[in-house]
Amino acid sequence: MIKIALISDSHSYIDEATLSHLREVDEIWHAGDIGDHRVIEALPPGKIQRVIFGNIDDAVMQDRFPETLIFKVEGMKILMTHIGGKPPRYAKGIKALLKTEKPQLFVCGHSHICKVEYDRELNCLYLNPGAIGQHGFHIMRTMLLFEIDAGKIQNLRVVELGKRGR
Repeated sequence: MIKIALISDSHSYIDEATLSHLREVDEIWHAGDIGDHRVIEALPPGKIQRVIFGNIDDAVMQDRFPETLIFKVEGMKILMTHIGGKPPRYAKGIKALLKTEKPQLFVCGHSHICKVEYDRELNCLYLNPGAIGQHGFHIMRTMLLFEIDAGKIQNLRVVELGKRGR
């Protein structure tokens, strides 16, 4: 069993409310729009990090991290990219990529809206953790915590990190 924290859209901001949850997991996934490299440097040490760049990330971030990750955890295939849209209206090219790769889990960010939905057509769970940062139109900052055990997601929960500052 692997414990995972899924965050996105930090936009150069990370706080103790977020970090306290990240200390309790095995892997930290950041679904893009990191902003400043200090966000990644602030992540607790000793954790597996799976990080992609987003549309606000500069050339340095784009050189350091990929745009899309495809990987397996506990037998589950995961595809992660920043701009993914949402079921059934995926971003351009995403539905074709999902049909080709056939992940059981699709992770994206960008919208700043926390959403979990099962796509029956693609037989795939969609996860968007919302945003942990202060920049954007969201009201509540959110992240997702869950476990993957033998190819199945367990104990999936939304963590509210407090309202976005205005």
